[in-house]
Amino acid sequence: MDYAKLWFVFWAVLWAGYFALDGFDLGVGFSGWLAADSDEERRGVFASVGPFWDGNEVWLLTAGGATFAAFPVVYAGMFSWLYPALFLILFSLIFRGVALEFRGKVQDAAWRIAWERTACVSSFLAALLFGVAFGNIFRGLEIGPAGYAGTFLGLLNPYALSTGLLFCAFFLFHGQLWLAFKAPAGAAVRAARLAGGAWYVLAALTAAFLAWSWFATGLYGNFLARKWLISLPALFAAALVLSKVLLSRGLPGKAFLASMAAIALFTLTGFAGIYPALLPSRLGPEFALTVYNSSSSPYTLRLMTAVTLVMLPVVIGYQAWVYRLFRAPLGAEELKKSGLY
Repeated sequence: MDYAKLWFVFWAVLWAGYFALDGFDLGVGFSGWLAADSDEERRGVFASVGPFWDGNEVWLLTAGGATFAAFPVVYAGMFSWLYPALFLILFSLIFRGVALEFRGKVQDAAWRIAWERTACVSSFLAALLFGVAFGNIFRGLEIGPAGYAGTFLGLLNPYALSTGLLFCAFFLFHGQLWLAFKAPAGAAVRAARLAGGAWYVLAALTAAFLAWSWFATGLYGNFLARKWLISLPALFAAALVLSKVLLSRGLPGKAFLASMAAIALFTLTGFAGIYPALLPSRLGPEFALTVYNSSSSPYTLRLMTAVTLVMLPVVIGYQAWVYRLFRAPLGAEELKKSGLY
């Protein structure tokens, strides 16, 4: 078995899982206030993600750990070449977490508003910066014979920024769908309306991204060479359309699941496009960091595979249990119990 290829698949699945799960609470963080019309409804918005957001970030930690163990050269390159960008993402996530936990610590309007604004800004920055990061990966980094030749400002190129906006649109739509079935009644109605409008923006940005990627990236090469891979973007498009259909029929919970599938499939489509590279190079494929030149030893990958096959079902089972336990929409009784929010 080619364990390096297998771990590329695991790596892609971990990122897909992270964006599909943490995407909705990032979206709630920066757009939830749009659906709330009172302090009580804003409390409901924050309480809706309370039991989930930190568990969702486990997928990010696992993706980072998998990169370190399975592809140490990629890990070293990312934290050497892209340190300022990763530093900004890290601090955005830290402030987002602090804001979610501290909002309800003091019963004071100014205190709550300050942390709500912190959650909004930090969640938006995290979503935008993740999109910019993956936009640069899709486009290719300035990796040459002497290593990385790019700059921090160079990462803020138009294609990467447009990908960042696409991620924000994805998470806004995803977060509003979550609120449409989880938030208290008044906020849920407004969230469903906002999600319906956001879908059209998301669809337009997705179409622009796909068209621009044809000229700015090499993502389409693998799909043209391996026709069976076209099933990934086809399923992504179907899931995106299905989410809108289900929302229009008054089924926001099922629309949320379809949106989750769409985000995961979009992420997997991107990884399928860059394979075998993990960090493609704009200066030539020979300079890219790939599964062939950056993976750990076969023994290490074999051991990691055995551990993953045991532990990953445990993590998935635990998260499934949490989502099932807190699956009911928030009502007055539940809000009383969620005093921290």
